[in-house]
Amino acid sequence: MTNKVSKYIEGVGWRYETEHSMTRRMGEHDYRSRCIYMLTLTLADRTTERLGRLSWLTAEHTAENAFFMPSPLGCEVENEWHLLEEEHPELQIIKLQLMPEHLHVVIFVRENLEKPLGKYVAIVKSRCNKHYWRELTAQGLLGPKGAEAPPPLFADNFTDSILMHEGQLEHMIRYVEHNPYRALVKKANPGLFRTVGELRVKLGEEGERTFAAIGNRWLLDRPLRMQVRCHNNTSDENLRLIAMQKAYLLDRGRKGGVVVSPCISAGEREIARAALDAGVPLIVIQENGFAPLYKPPGKYFEACAKGLLLMLAPWPYHMEKRTISRDQCLALNAMAYELSTEPWTQDLEDRLKG
Repeated sequence: MTNKVSKYIEGVGWRYETEHSMTRRMGEHDYRSRCIYMLTLTLADRTTERLGRLSWLTAEHTAENAFFMPSPLGCEVENEWHLLEEEHPELQIIKLQLMPEHLHVVIFVRENLEKPLGKYVAIVKSRCNKHYWRELTAQGLLGPKGAEAPPPLFADNFTDSILMHEGQLEHMIRYVEHNPYRALVKKANPGLFRTVGELRVKLGEEGERTFAAIGNRWLLDRPLRMQVRCHNNTSDENLRLIAMQKAYLLDRGRKGGVVVSPCISAGEREIARAALDAGVPLIVIQENGFAPLYKPPGKYFEACAKGLLLMLAPWPYHMEKRTISRDQCLALNAMAYELSTEPWTQDLEDRLKG
């Protein structure tokens, strides 16, 4: 028997709600094997900025001008990672970035390890604890040895991302390098990056639906919201229609319209990318919800910071990779239709074709 409560997920069926853990390991992966990982470790107390401070170098808020100044404890933590690399030449630190209350490290396991990678991470954590406890003792915040159990610096376990595809390493490094920039931008625009768990949105004349949401919710108040709907085939006629639809939507978007897309087909994703590149406001309706501490990736992040993006998710977040069902595609397209003041109709398509 289970105490879990099942939920009905549109287009999927009845499922037990997953108990998510951001530190869950990939069960079938051998963590002794030769591989590249991006690891994230967070402080046990994330309300403190013990590892350092973030600031802008100049008034120009670009990725290059985002600066992290490590604290003395932060310097000790960074040194421990490099000491691990010296002691274990089978491990190579490709990129390390401290943040005020967490850190990211891209690490290359160059040859098979004697122990799983987590054991080596535990060595670093243990050594960092000693530096932390000395700091607390000097500040009068820790009693004599044995008087009380000293708190750990880092939370249990860690989050990992495993390199599996060509070009992924470049994205890992860029993500780690730009972490200070993203953190400063989020701090300056907290409302735009805060996940809203239950945003009630009017659909059509009488309907209403609840979404999880991130981004500029006021895009829903724009008078012109234009649905994107592309057929998923590569015929010359369809590719021509996608190009015409893109040109039409971007022109209307530059005049104040908002593009609304489920980003399911290749054409819909192409138009969404073009909208982001052109600075046209975009509402994305997606199958998966938002993980804890979620941040929009890549171009979505930049658009979110500028107030040009709203991401909506009608169904709960899931960690596992799922293939979107036909029923879910139809449901997302229906939501995009209802959210739009200018839905994509056959009449509009015929007029565009001329």
